[in-house]
Amino acid sequence: MENVVVLIVGAGPAGLATAACLTQLSIPYVIVEREYCSASLWRNRAYDRLKLHLAKEFCELPHMSYPADAPTYIPKALFVKYVDDYIECFNIQPKYLTSVESSTYDGEKKVWSIVAHDMVECKRINFTTKFLVVASGENSAENIPVIPGLQNFPGETIHSSRYKSGKSFSGKSVLVIGSGNSGMEIAYDLATHGVNTSIVVRSPVQGSISEIMGNIVKFQSGDEISFDAIVFATGYKSTTNMWLKNGESMLNDNGLPTKEYPNHWKGENRLYCAGLARRGLAGIAADAKNIANDIKSVISSMSS
Repeated sequence: MENVVVLIVGAGPAGLATAACLTQLSIPYVIVEREYCSASLWRNRAYDRLKLHLAKEFCELPHMSYPADAPTYIPKALFVKYVDDYIECFNIQPKYLTSVESSTYDGEKKVWSIVAHDMVECKRINFTTKFLVVASGENSAENIPVIPGLQNFPGETIHSSRYKSGKSFSGKSVLVIGSGNSGMEIAYDLATHGVNTSIVVRSPVQGSISEIMGNIVKFQSGDEISFDAIVFATGYKSTTNMWLKNGESMLNDNGLPTKEYPNHWKGENRLYCAGLARRGLAGIAADAKNIANDIKSVISSMSS
């Protein structure tokens, strides 16, 4: 059994930012991450041409700026380096390949009991913590809509998390489903690589496509178009509720905050969430500062 003051679940930008803010306040913590690296979404599930969509001054993590010569819009590789430098600067040491399986609140002892799986040594780890921070992100699992006939589509179907470049699709006809930032950028990237690119811009997706028959996509408008591949830029869904119990005060059934911004980050029984407000890196920075300051306040009141 490991007894810790604060347990942070997730070593993406939200978890790292929270860790840094706790460090600044001399509050001990443990941070666990199910992947083998930090910021795995950026390292392993982001397309090559990705850049931050806001200027760098709106995309900094707490207590550390980008280098003075960094471009206004930070590219993927530079952001990953920034994350690595951030980890080194604040001496953050995540326990990688450690997957949280369950967490429950013990009302009598006033602690959270967490069961995690160490995937390296294939053993179970039990934690108890006074403060639990959910920083596992809203982008945990691929969200692919149910479309009749999709399972029989003979071409390649991939989620945007596995898309890297349009180079491998050159000369083909590709349908991009989803018109958010990722969908638009992927469609542009495909077009620049000589791909015959189409994009579904209506929402919901199921209302635009009626069915897929072989390699023919039938739209509700009556159009029928043949495609060689489909890219789903349809976002992600949170998996937090698969392991978090007694979190109803903070998260809804979709694993997202029940409270409106800016009061979303705090639940009951010293439960917190960072990076779930869908407000980008600026929102993550604000969450991390609020959480660390609140924990500091609670600890001070407990000792007085």
